Parts: sequence; structure tokens; C-alpha cells
Amino acid sequence: MCGRFALAMPAKSIAEHFGLDSVEGLEMRYNIAPTQNVATISGASQSQGRSLSMRRWGMIPHWAKDAKIGARMINARAETIDSKPSFREPFRKRRCLIPASGFYEWRREGKTRQPFYIRLGDGSPMAFAGLWDRWMPGDGAPVESCTIITTAANEIVGELHDRMPVILNPGDYDRWLDTGAADTSILRDLLAPYPSEAILMNPVGDIVNNARNEDPRCIEPA
Repeated sequence: MCGRFALAMPAKSIAEHFGLDSVEGLEMRYNIAPTQNVATISGASQSQGRSLSMRRWGMIPHWAKDAKIGARMINARAETIDSKPSFREPFRKRRCLIPASGFYEWRREGKTRQPFYIRLGDGSPMAFAGLWDRWMPGDGAPVESCTIITTAANEIVGELHDRMPVILNPGDYDRWLDTGAADTSILRDLLAPYPSEAILMNPVGDIVNNARNEDPRCIEPA
């Protein structure tokens, strides 16, 4: 599962890493929670122009009768995205990258839950594999929302939880974003646990437990 993450990097760094011409309005975030708007990146390739859009975290399928379903769809299991009705069409047609600097996971220690911050060892941004959809309410503007794909945890994250977000390598961004390919089976190899040796994990303070807390203390080592 991935239920909380951070994008604690300057907008310029995100633009350079993902090949974006504009990241206007992108702010540093330290404690991103479900139902909040998150940055997503779409576009066939860097050469053809990728774009950044803000979408609600918790995917509302286009056929949904009520937006409340989105709160239960913050994650999509890699093993079933091509068979579940909610994810099957977005997997074929509406894939995106969700940039992050790291994500949080918790370990229960007695009566308390110790949070950990998990990031890439080289300090570069993460790119979660994501899906998005557009929902039309009965009245009002359309709502675009997204979900983070998860897979089995690697050995490091597995100390805390049995799932982790799918993290894509930069060399695979174009392949993931190219929705012109009809055969999604060519993407299966991307939905694997990220190598443990490339991951760093450290405990952080319990300030992050409250989603209303949004400042650099959330990612400071405990």
C-alpha cells in the first residue's frame, strides 16, 4: 500500500528530471494524503512534450455514480489492473507518472506506530506508475483523479509492509506514458519491486501521522 508520500523537491528539479517545460504552481509538499490534489505527468514522450496536471488522489472511475468511491481507490494492485473494471481501461489508455521525493510506511511498536520515510539512495525523484480517469458529476465541472499502482514489497520495504508503489526508472518513462501501444503485456515487466539496494529508509517523527502537518519536519530523521 502507499497511503502517504512527499514531493519535497524544488519545482526546477522536477522539471529537469521529467523533461517538463512548465511546472507552474507546483509547491513543495511533505505530507500528501488521499483525496488531495497531486502532481501527475502525462504525454507520449519527452520529445513530444510531457505535461504536468494536478489530479485528485483516489481514482473515481468515469462510470461511477458517486465520487465517494475514490477514497477507496488510492492504490491499484499491479496483479489485477488489466482485469478489474475500475482499472482496465485506464491501464490501456490513461497512464501517468506521479512524481515523489519519497513515501511513508509504518511499523507497529507496541501500542504506537513508528513512521518511516523511504526514498531513493541517489536523491533523485521517484516516479510512481499511475493511472488516471475523468469523472463527470451530474452537475458541475469534470473531476480528474488518479491512483498509484502497487506491487510486492522489496526486502527493505518488506520489513514494514508487504506492498510498495511501483517506481519506474527514467529510461522507462516513455514506454509507460505511450498509450498508443495496444498490447499492455509489454508493460508487465515494469510492475516489479524496485531494487532494495537503491532504497534508503529511516524513521521519522510522529508529526507525519497527522495529515494536517505539512512542513519539513515530516521528513527529518528521528
